[in-house]
Amino acid sequence: MTTSLELQAIRKQYGAVQALGGVDLSVAPGSRTAIVGPSGSGKTTLLRIIAGFEAPDAGRVTLGGRQLADGPDAVPAHERGIGYVPQDGALFPHLTIEGNVGFGLPRNTPKRAERIAELMDMVALDTAMLARRPHELSGGQQQRVALARALAQRPRLMLLDEPFSALDTGLRASTRKAVAQLLGAAGITTILVTHDQAEALSFADQVAVMRGGLLVQAGRPLDLYLRPRDAAVAGFLGDSIVLPAQLAGGWADCALGRIAVNDPARQGAAQIMLRPEQLQVAEVPVETAAHGSQADGCYGAVTDTDFGGSVCVLSVRLLRQAASVGDGADSPLLVHSTGMHAPAPGAMVRITVAGQAHVFAG
Repeated sequence: MTTSLELQAIRKQYGAVQALGGVDLSVAPGSRTAIVGPSGSGKTTLLRIIAGFEAPDAGRVTLGGRQLADGPDAVPAHERGIGYVPQDGALFPHLTIEGNVGFGLPRNTPKRAERIAELMDMVALDTAMLARRPHELSGGQQQRVALARALAQRPRLMLLDEPFSALDTGLRASTRKAVAQLLGAAGITTILVTHDQAEALSFADQVAVMRGGLLVQAGRPLDLYLRPRDAAVAGFLGDSIVLPAQLAGGWADCALGRIAVNDPARQGAAQIMLRPEQLQVAEVPVETAAHGSQADGCYGAVTDTDFGGSVCVLSVRLLRQAASVGDGADSPLLVHSTGMHAPAPGAMVRITVAGQAHVFAG
């Protein structure tokens, strides 16, 4: 049975420090929500309040229609039916894998051994591992054991606190995907706290961005990536190019020339955003860059390259820009190129824009 979660005006203060300043969040039954934000934004405090490890100073927590907290009056953590997987897994080193997975199952639980075997199968681990101890497993296997332990009591809600951060890049991606599929198939409502933007965007149905103890924006990952509320949210969810512009009739005049925007009703001065992958570069002769028309795009010089394998990040300084829109290109633009055919430093390039720029709210 899937369960919804409702947070209403959650507040928490530690002395003079406001950790949470009134957070409202709805998590749909069976969905996956990722809470992201810089250090000190309040995301871990919010997770601990949901789990019952701490009580809010004010606000309500409701799970599946049952009120778990109304200010300091809160249901204890062990009575909430919530699973929790911490960052390091927190397995008991003196217990076998069987002992860890079955830790929350009383010894007299009917068909206890069958339930432990079922949990191992759910997290794609061989039951032959049950006799081992945690140090004999890889990091990814240990995280799966921690997940199996959390699933043992059939939680209504699963909380994941940076559970993949200690894994190497390849294992991290595969483990994240396997966990997402497992929780989705089980229909378990899930909240992931992470500092990894790519992880949040790929794992979740809903992303909630926190800043300074407040929830500044929540929605579908694609919506937040393409239409962030402000430059800070845009930058936190990935590389972004923010430029001053003059808007008229669905177009923006900016340092990159005239480009289409996603808010045709806006007029006058505004800030617009592009993602680096929207900028396409092509190497051109010096003469073309010197005399080319802005109707063909804008021109720049590559000042630096950051090779990353399949993708190379180019730093490009524009040669010309419209004086009417300010100096939005004083700093080099960061443009993504294929690693194999990336222009070298000193090369002249033409930059064209694909799609529309996003206009930040005024």
